[in-house]
Amino acid sequence: MFSHVIFDLDGTLLNTIDDLSAAANWVCRRHGWPVHTVEEYKEFVGNGIPKLVERFVPADWQTPERVRQVFAEFTSYYDEHKEDHSAPYPGIPALLDQLKEAGTVLAVLSNKAHPLAGPMVENWFPGVFSFVQGALDGVPTKPDPTLLYRLMEKIGASRENTLFVGDSNVDIQTARSGGLASCGVLWGFRSRAELEREGAGSLVETTEELKEVILGHEP
Repeated sequence: MFSHVIFDLDGTLLNTIDDLSAAANWVCRRHGWPVHTVEEYKEFVGNGIPKLVERFVPADWQTPERVRQVFAEFTSYYDEHKEDHSAPYPGIPALLDQLKEAGTVLAVLSNKAHPLAGPMVENWFPGVFSFVQGALDGVPTKPDPTLLYRLMEKIGASRENTLFVGDSNVDIQTARSGGLASCGVLWGFRSRAELEREGAGSLVETTEELKEVILGHEP
């Protein structure tokens, strides 16, 4: 079995796309810009909120100062509404309980800002994760391994016995940059084709399949 598992948050543990989309479109409407569909936002997310903002702000309007302003608008609105519609994917709470019972050390590494990620995880999964690491100002986000290594040190994880679980190319790249095994989940925001292209170590359609990948691993 894998003794340690590091999960992505959005699109892996929690289905947050409706709240992210609603916050972004609120900003767009406020400025008179075109809004986008939920399916479009599934492609916009994954690299953190600053990059999400860059993707929905019209290119001919962007300046560093304006993007910072929109980032502040989005963050303020999203912080107030981030759990209006978000919820764990079916089977996730039970899976986490089973992994904890088996002695697996669980953690979260997200490109969501750290002040947002921690409270969301604790709200939905109180006491489950040994550590939650969100994005920090001035520190590279996934797929850069800087925060991954910091997290692994905090939870006592080794490369050989740690699995990284996520739903996007960013997550598979993160695992590869950190020298970890990877597993792509197919219930999230991105497609099977994307995860296969990126070289995911395994792909799962259900939480039961993910449990088998984690607990059936031979170090």
